[in-house]
This record gives sequence, C-alpha cells and structure tokens, in this order.
Amino acid sequence: EISIIETFQHTPDLLHFRGKWQAVYDGIARASDVLILVEKAKDMTAAEKTAVIAQARFLRGHYHFEAKKMFNMVPYIDEKTYNPNDANSTKLPNDKDIWPNIVEDLKFGYDNLPARWSGFPGRATKWGSGALLAKAYLFQNKYAEAKTILEAIVASGQYRLVDKYHDNHRAVTNNNAESILEVQFSVNDGAGTGRNGNRGHTLNYPYGGGALTTCCGFFQPTQNLVNAHKTDATGLPMLDTFNAVDVPAENSVAYTGNLDPRLDWSVGRTGVPYLDWGIHNAGYIRDPAYAGLYSPKKQSPYKSENGSLTWSNNPRQNANNYRMIRYSHVLLWLAECEVEVGDLNKARALVNQIRRRAANPDGFVRLADGKPAGNYVVNEYTASWTDKELARKAVRFEQRLEFAMEGHRYFDLVRWGIVDQTLNTYLTVEENKRSYLKGSRFVKGKHEYFPIPNQEILNSQLGGKATLKQNPGY
Repeated sequence: EISIIETFQHTPDLLHFRGKWQAVYDGIARASDVLILVEKAKDMTAAEKTAVIAQARFLRGHYHFEAKKMFNMVPYIDEKTYNPNDANSTKLPNDKDIWPNIVEDLKFGYDNLPARWSGFPGRATKWGSGALLAKAYLFQNKYAEAKTILEAIVASGQYRLVDKYHDNHRAVTNNNAESILEVQFSVNDGAGTGRNGNRGHTLNYPYGGGALTTCCGFFQPTQNLVNAHKTDATGLPMLDTFNAVDVPAENSVAYTGNLDPRLDWSVGRTGVPYLDWGIHNAGYIRDPAYAGLYSPKKQSPYKSENGSLTWSNNPRQNANNYRMIRYSHVLLWLAECEVEVGDLNKARALVNQIRRRAANPDGFVRLADGKPAGNYVVNEYTASWTDKELARKAVRFEQRLEFAMEGHRYFDLVRWGIVDQTLNTYLTVEENKRSYLKGSRFVKGKHEYFPIPNQEILNSQLGGKATLKQNPGY
C-alpha cells in the first residue's frame, strides 16, 4: 500500500510506471491482432472462431481492466481502431469512462467460453471470465449484477476451498480445486534460461540470511499487517483495536497473544521457520532499521524444490503461478454483495467458510518439535449479524487477511472510497516505525490513481498536440 505513495513522492519524472502501461497495451495489441486475423481464417468453423474471439476479448477486457484500475482515465482500443500498419491509429484521447467496454468484452467471454478446457488449465473459461466480470461490477459498486454471477459460480459446483491455505501459494499445487483464473509459469522446461519463469516473484524473495541469498527483499510486510492478524479471546479479528499494541518484531515467536495462522504463511518473522530454509532472522533483511524485520513469504519457493520443475536458482525464477482469482475471492466478493444488497447472515456464513479453512490445524506452520509456531486461535462468527456497518467491516477485514501480500488491497481501498482515511491513519502510526515513511501522506483526489507516464503523453501527440491528458495533481 504505502510503497505506492512513496513512489509517487520520489519519482518526479513519472516514468516509473511506463512498464505497466506498455505491458497492458502490448497485451491489448496482441488481442487485437488475433481478432483481426481470425476473421480472415479460412480453415476454422464458426464455433472455433467464436471460441478464439471469446478468449481474445477476455484478454482485451483483462488488460483494459488492469489499465483502468491503475490509471483510471485510459483509452479503450479495439480491433476496429487498431491498425498494426499505422502507429497513429491508437493515439486516442483518454476522455471516456471505459467500464462499459470492459464489461462488454468480459461478458462476451462469460457467454461464449466453455466451463473447462481439457488439458489447458491456463486458458480463460466461462467462470474465469465471469469472475473477472463480477469484479468489474464490484469496482463500479454494481453489487446486484456481481451477485448474480458470483452465485452462478458457486452453484456450478466446479470449485471448492482446498483444505490447506498454503496450497494456494505453492508451485506444486498450481491449478488446484480453488483456482479460477491463474497465470501460468514454468521453469526447467527446455524453453531456454528464464524464458517462462515467474520473475516478479523473484524480486520478492528475502534479501539474504542463507535462504535466497542477496535477492531481493523489495516487498516487506508492514507492522500494521502483522498486527492485523491478532485475534481476541474468542478467536475473532480485532477489527478496531488490532494496531494498539504491536506483535514484537524481535523474537516474534515468543509472542503469546492469539494469532490468525495465515500470518505465518504470508509473513516471514523472527524465530518462525521460513518454509524449509531454516529459522527466519534479522539476516534475512536488507536493512532492518529502514523497513523493519519482516520478510515476504507467500511468493518464495522451497529449498527442496531447487532444480525441479517448480524452481530454478540459475537464474532465480520459480514456476509458482499467480492466482489472479480463486474460489475464496468469489466467496468473499459474494459476502460483500450480501452485505450491500442481500442478507447479512448469508454474508457471515460465507466469511465463516474462509475462517473454517484457516482454522485447520493440518495447515499450521510448525516448529521443529511439531508445535504450532504461534498461539493460533481463529474461530467463526457465531453471533447473528444485524449491524450492516459491522458486517461490512468484518468482510473487508477478512479480505485483507485472506489475500495479504497478493496485490489487491490498495485497489480495494480505492473502490470502497476509504483509501485516504485508511492510509493516513496507517501512516500516522507506521511512520514512527519505518524511517522511509517519515512525512508521507496520502493526498485525496490525487493518489487514488497512478500518473500516466510522461513519455506516453509525449508519444500520443497528433499534429503537435498530446491526445492523452495527465491525471489530476501530477
């Protein structure tokens, strides 16, 4: 969350985000290439063409979604606009809200893709496109529309929560029963050094400590996130008071308060085993005085898997897929819809499914003597939910815990309209614990979205005038 604010403050040339812009519009161009060529194909049936068009439109919707949530006002480019032989064909103004276009593409995928592709787990499916469509509706606060699709996914019976939480974050359990939309990676596959591996996860490995030595430690968890995993005497989240007292960063394993066990799969903390690399300690951290003593953990491979089809140390890349949407997303999004336009106690039952899985002792991180690495106490909500605001807070808090360190929360805070108060409350406390946060503040009306890269604005010129307009405040 806060690294976004820091980048805003320390990147005055606004070029830092150009890679993201280029990646999404390159994906859009490739989708357009497919849509142009499929119409020219002479050896495909109508059904085969529809299947290809549906996949390409799903991808086009996905890439525009990524651009929209990052930069907000962005141009929508389709195969009718895009001309691969005319560099000026895509120089469109960013003066329209493209949500309707995104919805139209994703709905085409939802209506025309199969529920499964035999032997091709990475392909877009009806339910993957439907889940992303529901997410697009959530970003527009269209809860009733999202609810209908999410209920259909649940009713399909094709997905379930896997028994162990961590099985959603291991390469050896890629494409499991919980996976709905998963970006595929591979290593040691004969395709060439590092060609298909997950390089993004590599940058999130701990810096040292004899584990994944000298790389890279760029994604350190906050004290606030660690504190959010505390539970009260009844095993429920401390929704309002979790940050009053810190879980100790040094000798963290000695903390005797109640904790949600998901903490030790998301965060590396001192005294707790770091997968099978040994005990996490200060040596895992590049600069503890700068950003604290916690390491990212979800994205890291197991030492025992080096050289296998899941991890390569030369170069350091793994085959851990990116689970973009899994069944737990669907359940918690549906809980969110129930809070807003449905039944509060249906929302509670959905949240309890997530918490029931978290409470499975077979999924706990354990010490060498077999004892749990923390005083894990996580229970279900047993009292009826009657207060809508409390239910809303509980659902949102559960989303934070379930998807910690997975890149969703900032965008959730923006779509909920609470990003400024949440992050500024956070900063007021955390800046006294992390030196790099000193003086940071979130500016409402500016920091909700990233700046459009200056070079892309310059590149958009037609007749000496830029067609792209910069976001407010930059």
